[in-house]
Amino acid sequence: MIEKITIIGMGLIGSSLARNIKQHKLAGTLIAADRDEAVCEKVAELGIADIVTDDLARSVEEADMVILCVPVGAMRPVVELIAPHLKDGAILTDTGSVKESVIKAIKPLCRSDIEIVPAHPIAGTEFSGPESGFAELFDGRWCILTPLPETSIRAVEKVTQLWEGCGSIVEIMDAKHHDLVLGVTSHLPHLIAYTIVGTANDLEDDIKSEVVKYSASGFRDFTRIAASDPTMWRDVFLHNKDAVLEILQRFTEDLTALQRAIRKEDGDYLYQRFDETRAIRQEIIDQGQD
Repeated sequence: MIEKITIIGMGLIGSSLARNIKQHKLAGTLIAADRDEAVCEKVAELGIADIVTDDLARSVEEADMVILCVPVGAMRPVVELIAPHLKDGAILTDTGSVKESVIKAIKPLCRSDIEIVPAHPIAGTEFSGPESGFAELFDGRWCILTPLPETSIRAVEKVTQLWEGCGSIVEIMDAKHHDLVLGVTSHLPHLIAYTIVGTANDLEDDIKSEVVKYSASGFRDFTRIAASDPTMWRDVFLHNKDAVLEILQRFTEDLTALQRAIRKEDGDYLYQRFDETRAIRQEIIDQGQD
């Protein structure tokens, strides 16, 4: 499909993508690049790329497509390093869960002939590192593209074909709208999880040990989410600040209403609210995203 692809950043997403590209023969040559020598050694050991290097600048030379699988906060410094080495007409895409700030950060660094196609595969686990990746990660999952107005149809089609080849369902969306939607579906839940687990961590030692020992399914799910890569999520909240704060304000107002209902023993309000929200779970199941 594509003669030469370079993936920069070989964590969970990058290594899963590499496995897919190799397994489905989506590239003639696959180059894996990471600044961490230990990561490069592990990738070479796993055999999930044709070439493995810690030289990011050289890794993109002659690459037809470059995929950035690094934390959102690292996008700009990485592009500053590789931009002069991108071949004419190369496609530059990414996998970050924030889109508007990434576009603003990397667009000024690229020549006008570079095709920028931001992307976000909505898939992941709480694990990180190249050994955590697996080819089935993207099966049946959405991948949202937020191309720039000047991006060519050819480039968008190439990135679409890549993700469809990995098993994803591709949707095209405005970058600002993407950030607001993901603020609800991903970013706020992670913020709540970090908060709840942090609250438990601040309890007295004897109570905290019992919370851990007798963890019910709800708390276990929160701890799974809160075990996600701290660097990645720090960057997400800093780079999607406006959308997260807007959604957080709405959530705070809803939480206050529930607090009031509990204080007043308003069982009717609580039941109605809980009954309404059950439908969301069923919709998620119906769409195969469970």
